[in-house]
Amino acid sequence: MQEKFPDIFDQLSSFHPITLAEMDSVKLMNRTDTKFVFERSLLPELMEALSKEYKVLNVNGNRISAYKTLYFDTPKFKFYMDHHNGRENRFKVRIRNYVESDLFFLEIKNKKKGRTIKSRIRLDDFEMDLTNKSANYVEEVVGSGTKVEAKLWNSFNRITLVQEKIKERLTLDLGLSFSWNEIEKRYDHIVIAELKQENVNRESLFYSLMKKHEIRPSGMSKYCVGVISLFAELKYNVFKEKLLLIEKLG
Repeated sequence: MQEKFPDIFDQLSSFHPITLAEMDSVKLMNRTDTKFVFERSLLPELMEALSKEYKVLNVNGNRISAYKTLYFDTPKFKFYMDHHNGRENRFKVRIRNYVESDLFFLEIKNKKKGRTIKSRIRLDDFEMDLTNKSANYVEEVVGSGTKVEAKLWNSFNRITLVQEKIKERLTLDLGLSFSWNEIEKRYDHIVIAELKQENVNRESLFYSLMKKHEIRPSGMSKYCVGVISLFAELKYNVFKEKLLLIEKLG
């Protein structure tokens, strides 16, 4: 990771570390999520400020973690369309590999009335075709009769910061890439930040930094960005503004 992100690798050494076990008190499986998108070049300045209040997740000596995700949707992209159409009760289904920990989870996120509820079960590996156990779990959480199939791959690197006093987690995703059927799209010039809180707290340091730099919250779903990038036949009217934002930052 040092060769890939030299400008922030050294900065992370100034953060106090926190382990996965210590972070259990800030799991936030039922939470509010606020996303921001900004230029990659701004990250070093932000990191310097954040080091005063946040701890950094350290997994097996790594402060920047690699993630690989396989997203699922119905044959007609119902989950994507629900997001596009602004449905309040919507789902996201994925298998995520936490590379440094060598862990795989089938994860389901339910966005409902402004809150995100996350549930998951442990797997041994990726499943291009869900096993009966996994398919039954999807039906149990999403609804009876829900049939899903693999849609796209997503890879990125994540810095996870924790503010224990106000129970806040901040993830900074960089080096995003999406692929399917030998088509790949990369977004190396942006950072997608996600502020996870019990309730929205605009007094948090990171929120204040976003306000200082005039960066407004943006409901930027990595899955939806991937779908738009790889499946040109699907409508994306609602997301045009977000695509323009990504292009502008480039």
